[in-house]
Amino acid sequence: MMPINNLILVTGQVILLVLFAPLVSGFIRKIKNNLRMRKGPSVLQPYYNVQKLISKDEVISRHASWIFLAAPVIVFASIICALFLVLLAQLGPFGNNDMAILIAAFFVLGLGRFFLALAGLDTASSFGGMGSSREMFISSFAEPIAFVAVFVLCMSGADTFRISTLLAGFAILMVTLAETSRVPVDNQETHLELTMVHEAMVLEYSGRSLALIELASHTKQIIFFILLSWYFFPSMTGGVWGWVIFPGKIAIISLAIALIELSVAKMRLFRVVDFLSFSFFIALLASIAAGLGI
Repeated sequence: MMPINNLILVTGQVILLVLFAPLVSGFIRKIKNNLRMRKGPSVLQPYYNVQKLISKDEVISRHASWIFLAAPVIVFASIICALFLVLLAQLGPFGNNDMAILIAAFFVLGLGRFFLALAGLDTASSFGGMGSSREMFISSFAEPIAFVAVFVLCMSGADTFRISTLLAGFAILMVTLAETSRVPVDNQETHLELTMVHEAMVLEYSGRSLALIELASHTKQIIFFILLSWYFFPSMTGGVWGWVIFPGKIAIISLAIALIELSVAKMRLFRVVDFLSFSFFIALLASIAAGLGI
């Protein structure tokens, strides 16, 4: 049984990270605009967007059922639960128990994705159904890669720098681009319905429900950034010192994500298969390297 002190600590960290998550998205957008020689919105713009959506009324399709109404709450709850599990695993030495906890976190993330895909289909919108099918298609490639990368992390440990963890980190980086709707897999800034993936599923949402989904997306991004910090910043993941330098690690990862988005173009949907297949190959190489102890 987990000590009550650890439970309180992890709960406090979850609350702080949920509040911190929109700032990371605003920081990435600010970096991209600055590199494009544009002023762009403030780094606090995601907070303003959530506040604006909360104050607005909702418009609900007459075709919507209870799934459409419940999906935002389930998505947000699943993201919070996954974040709790990830932070709980960070307290341990990344052994077999922590591997089970991290795999459970990805299953919980899958629950939220499943209900969001159902919500996209629920309103009988052609774009919502298209986005749902694309989301499930991409996730079917991304989830196995994440499982193999977690297996490598628990074999190699997060306290030393190894080739296996570096390779697994690159695999998780490619999964992060897919799971957080980033270029080259998706584009958060697009307004073309035919090219949307995640945004197509939530076109019918408005008001408080959309605010909840947006906050869940920011928090999901933080989860994957925490995972990336384990792979690329070994020996700096736990303890008080790890949390002191946590903003710096997130800033470096955010800068890398922004540079990737500016350096490559969005792929066609079926080219994403090649992209994620290459990521899976890297994850397998990482597992072999971990088995060899390197």
